[in-house]
Amino acid sequence: MQPINRRHALSLMGAGTALSLLGAPARAGATRLNVGALHFTSHAASFVALKRGYFADEGLDVQLKFFQAAQPMAVAVASGDVSFGVTAISGGLVSLADKGAVKVIGGALSEEPGIDGQKILASVAANEAGLASPADLDGHSFGMTQAGSSFHYMGSRIAARENATLHFKPLQKVGAIIGALKSGQIDAWSIVPHIAKALDGAGKARIIGSVADYLPDYQVTTVFTSTGIAGGDRPLAEAFLRAFSRGADDFNAALVDRTAGEDAAAAMVELVHEYVYADKPLEKAAKSIVNGAMRINRGAALNKASVLDQLDWFRSEGFVKGDVTFETLVDPGFVTIIE
Repeated sequence: MQPINRRHALSLMGAGTALSLLGAPARAGATRLNVGALHFTSHAASFVALKRGYFADEGLDVQLKFFQAAQPMAVAVASGDVSFGVTAISGGLVSLADKGAVKVIGGALSEEPGIDGQKILASVAANEAGLASPADLDGHSFGMTQAGSSFHYMGSRIAARENATLHFKPLQKVGAIIGALKSGQIDAWSIVPHIAKALDGAGKARIIGSVADYLPDYQVTTVFTSTGIAGGDRPLAEAFLRAFSRGADDFNAALVDRTAGEDAAAAMVELVHEYVYADKPLEKAAKSIVNGAMRINRGAALNKASVLDQLDWFRSEGFVKGDVTFETLVDPGFVTIIE
């Protein structure tokens, strides 16, 4: 297969994604790995693996490259600008996998019974006008980054359960969605708890439901890489997953299972704060970081049933071809596949 550059990757996904690609990172060198991330608590496994030397232990010189949406990260991985990405499955990611450019090699963030997860939000204006629960969503607008994003998938699945019609508004970046929700330009949205609870607590939006009530075992984010690495440099991918998994174990013990003790929890909050709400004092950011502590899968295990449900939706909505399969998207040889 010929190498895929950024322009080629964009052409494979379609012109719409180009709107979000400004500022994509430079190509990684031979000894340095650029790893895609978002400024979310849910990306803590990468933060921990970097700060605690787990990547270095595997001989990896990692630099984090931050994005504001999932699909631009997929383009960056396909083009080689980023070696590994950690984000939600999107129509663009699946399309790039179908073209032979990327492979999912593991799972990361998951909805899990008993652990507070992603929330469904209403704008204050919509809430005061009667949008008090997901059952009231019919006819309302719903924010998303791009068509075919995880926000689009979540909103559609929630709407289907409630027999509701939603009007989706693509706003390209998470920050733009937050602004639109605060100002009442959109009525509803779903997002990870560290953002949802902060907006609700500040009176800028209202929590009206939980995503887990509609998608109880949702594989929210995955670990993916280029097919060149997945197929041609498996030891590199395995080394990355080992370090990433150590970071996830530390995070889960400190803030999800709370088995590592209060000192470990405080240390974890301080570490994550370097990347999440870094513009706020630690004492103000700490509560939101703790509120965002969802499970990151042990050993980067991947929930196959959730991935299949997402693929079914992408196919049904016409975002990917009908013959795309689980094996098209996923290389199952790296981690445990949860059937």
